[in-house]
Amino acid sequence: MSQAMQELLSILDLERLEHNLYRGSSHKVGWQRVFGGQVIGQALVAAQRTVVEGRHVHSLHCYFMLPGDPAVPIIYNVDRLRDGGSFTTRRVTAIQHGRAIFSLECSFQIEEEGLDHQMPMPLDVPPPESLRSQFDLLQEAGHTIPEAIRTFWARERPLEVRPVNVEHYTSRCKLPPQQSVWIRTTGAVPDERPLQRAILAYLSDMTLLDTSTFAHGRIGFDPELQMASLDHAMWFHRDHALDDWLLYTQDSPNAIGARGFSRGFLYARDGTLIASTAQEGLVRLRTQPRN
Repeated sequence: MSQAMQELLSILDLERLEHNLYRGSSHKVGWQRVFGGQVIGQALVAAQRTVVEGRHVHSLHCYFMLPGDPAVPIIYNVDRLRDGGSFTTRRVTAIQHGRAIFSLECSFQIEEEGLDHQMPMPLDVPPPESLRSQFDLLQEAGHTIPEAIRTFWARERPLEVRPVNVEHYTSRCKLPPQQSVWIRTTGAVPDERPLQRAILAYLSDMTLLDTSTFAHGRIGFDPELQMASLDHAMWFHRDHALDDWLLYTQDSPNAIGARGFSRGFLYARDGTLIASTAQEGLVRLRTQPRN
């Protein structure tokens, strides 16, 4: 197992401080704020630790309130809202420096049989082996990459992203607000359903908000844009081993009021729809006055 993957698994293995209280650390990569997917994944792990065996998360909804400080631990406080006959509900608040920085509510369900259908995976998508990495595309196109991001990409990482739609990186033209990327972990993921869903939550924050910038001839690393996740929702549909590339298809139906809204679908390579996502985030032009 790679060192980066070991670090990711370590970060998701929270320390129990007290009943309903957990502590997590952050990646030490020089970023000024904690990666949003990390906080989602850790908060989900905290909630999972309070749920009886046999119930698994099927949805989560969360809000980002303040940027996380990667230099200090994050405390996760779990509220046990409901334990019903079929469903369990939890609320998790992430705290740093005495203030709430993030909140999550999630629902767990027992195994049940029911109706079953899914939207098919898009056809004619090139395989990831034939594509270049996101970092390679950015470098070749001459985009300005923040030094912290460049440092992160220069080291061994737990995730790899290969965009299907490369025109977003090579052109400043206004393009349809949609994209597909192949994404995978750079090491084996243990065959444990709670951990697999926490890792899916971790990677679900990658590239999603960027999609809302394409209709305006921009990308997520545009220095003229201030971007941050505001809220995030995720629905877990089917279990699947995370031992191969996942196709993350995304679109952005709307952007207004310095906010961009995006949706996503995560497919296994065999076409299984694993999860769906939705996110709204801050997409503010830095040249505009701030309130």
